[in-house]
Amino acid sequence: QVQLVESGGGLVQAGGSLRLSCAASGSIFAINVMGWYRQSPGKQREFVATIISYGGTNYADSVKGRFTISRDNAKNTVYLQMNSLKPEDTAVYYCQIVFSGITVWGQGTQVTVSS
Repeated sequence: QVQLVESGGGLVQAGGSLRLSCAASGSIFAINVMGWYRQSPGKQREFVATIISYGGTNYADSVKGRFTISRDNAKNTVYLQMNSLKPEDTAVYYCQIVFSGITVWGQGTQVTVSS
């Protein structure tokens, strides 16, 4: 069984920074894609950023230049460094991994940005 454990969420003022972490454990041979999504109240879950096995990255336009995704393959961990946070970044952030055709989601971590 694969488990994702997220950490790093919290309350921060606009303009501040947070770093999210997501560690995967269990029967994982090789993780193809690791990523972050977010969901605000009343809205659908939306894409934030992904990073593939060799390091290629992709970002939503709304976070480009402010967020940076990275991964440590030895630790099966993905990070999301969030800088210049805005109130509209407030959401529950979910980690996702894809391996061997299987998609697994984390439980989510709350990020709240006050104005």
